[in-house]
Amino acid sequence: MTTHADIEQHPDLAEMRSRFERATTTPRAQAVETLGLVTGLFLAASPWIVGFSGLTNLAVSNLITGIAFALCMGGFSSAYERTHAMAWAACAIGAWTIISPWVVAGEMDTTRSVVSNVIVGAVALICGLAMAAAAGGRGGSGGGGRRRGPG
Repeated sequence: MTTHADIEQHPDLAEMRSRFERATTTPRAQAVETLGLVTGLFLAASPWIVGFSGLTNLAVSNLITGIAFALCMGGFSSAYERTHAMAWAACAIGAWTIISPWVVAGEMDTTRSVVSNVIVGAVALICGLAMAAAAGGRGGSGGGGRRRGPG
């Protein structure tokens, strides 16, 4: 019978954690996370701030997606190694925010709602893409596997 070492002690896991730690402690990553949190909070409150709260379906959609986006972006600094995949969910929320005035049932496409959702959705999409790319391309193995052997 063979005994296996604890996975927590594996050198690749330690290297990956240190890469994620470096990725989230940069001023750029912290700025993106802060912008993401503010964007999510604004998205959640936008029907009442911008003035289209009477469009209840879109208001509810913005409230739910804004809270979800803020939660996605809020987990990065404390646990990036476990939450970096949620950056793609944040990108999907940003894309949904852009198209939601036309997709949500009912007459939702007023000028206020469209302009607000397109701008906030674009910012959310950019924040999500920035967080998804934060660990990739950083020295070392750059997010992909390391080649072993010659070459």
